[in-house]
Amino acid sequence: MLNRNLLIIFLSSTFASFAPVVTVLLSGIIGSQLIETSWASTMGMSLMICGTFIFAPIASNLFRLIGRKKGFMLSSLMSSFAAIICSYSITISNFYIFCFGCLLIGSAHAFVHQYRFTIPENVGEKFVPRAMSYILLLGIVSALLASNFASYFKNLTSIEFTGSFLFLSITALIPIIFLFFYKDEKIVIDKSKFEFDKISSILKNPKIILSIVCGGVGYYVMASIMTASSLFLHIMKEFTIFETSIVIQLHIVAMFLPSLFTGDLIKKFGHNIIIISGIILLFLSISSNIFYQTYIGYALGLILLGVGWNFTFVCSSSLLVISYEKKDKFVAQGTADFIVFATQATGSLTAGILLYTTSWEFLNLMCIPLLLLVLLTIFFTNNIQKKIET
Repeated sequence: MLNRNLLIIFLSSTFASFAPVVTVLLSGIIGSQLIETSWASTMGMSLMICGTFIFAPIASNLFRLIGRKKGFMLSSLMSSFAAIICSYSITISNFYIFCFGCLLIGSAHAFVHQYRFTIPENVGEKFVPRAMSYILLLGIVSALLASNFASYFKNLTSIEFTGSFLFLSITALIPIIFLFFYKDEKIVIDKSKFEFDKISSILKNPKIILSIVCGGVGYYVMASIMTASSLFLHIMKEFTIFETSIVIQLHIVAMFLPSLFTGDLIKKFGHNIIIISGIILLFLSISSNIFYQTYIGYALGLILLGVGWNFTFVCSSSLLVISYEKKDKFVAQGTADFIVFATQATGSLTAGILLYTTSWEFLNLMCIPLLLLVLLTIFFTNNIQKKIET
């Protein structure tokens, strides 16, 4: 399974993921220092996610025109520039410029997310779920390295956290070195006009519908609860920044560590069973958050949230790449990412508002109808698929 291109993808994606990881960890804390309005302190992370879903179709189109290699190199330059803007905004204590920098980090991350779509271009179909899991597993490496280095360099200058983003501006360029050795597919430039009919036909595929619903709901639930949790734990429950960051880091590890075996589980039991397992884990996460309101309970809830998200997202991604025709891959990938990350952005953007206008319990309970929607989608798409096959 392993080849030169795949190794380059693994290495490049690891370093390319540093910036969004650090933004998730630090943007809420930095935001609370730059603006007095508590619910707006997570705006930086929310705008990062908005940048990802807005640029998802743009990234797909650029990959179609210039290839994977140049597209990923461009994203590295964008990420480096965005990190410099964030560092500068902290220096001058400007919340709005900081948010703009986070938006640009998200825009670059729209390209980074598509590293997973290079998997079927470089391995056989039977290895796709496992390789897809490995690329997500490397998220742990990114999370641990990025968070520790960001912490180490945060006092590099006299103003806290400016050094963290200066560090990111350098590491964002490392993938370019690896990508020089990446062998891209032959680029066939398609000058045809954009056609909504193509998107419409793609969205009639029941497997793609399930992929998008599963990925979108998983991301909404994860983003909503995770975004609110840092504010809830640190500000409302008055846990220390250190205690809060431990819970968030456990959550991030739980998001990626199951990738050691998620691909094998999909291969053995099929996508539907693993999706249902992920939904059950998300239900358990919500239950822990509501009924076990202690520090351990919140940590357990965030861990279950991470594992549940992993099952839904790996299934969503691997199901998508085996469901479209090769000629439609960029349109299908861009459409799916746009919808999935739009739901993630919605969850993140509304998290702070819901937390302060309602309650932690209500925010969690709001996710339950969406989880039921995934189960209904599995039922209906299975029936449709059986009718198509017969």
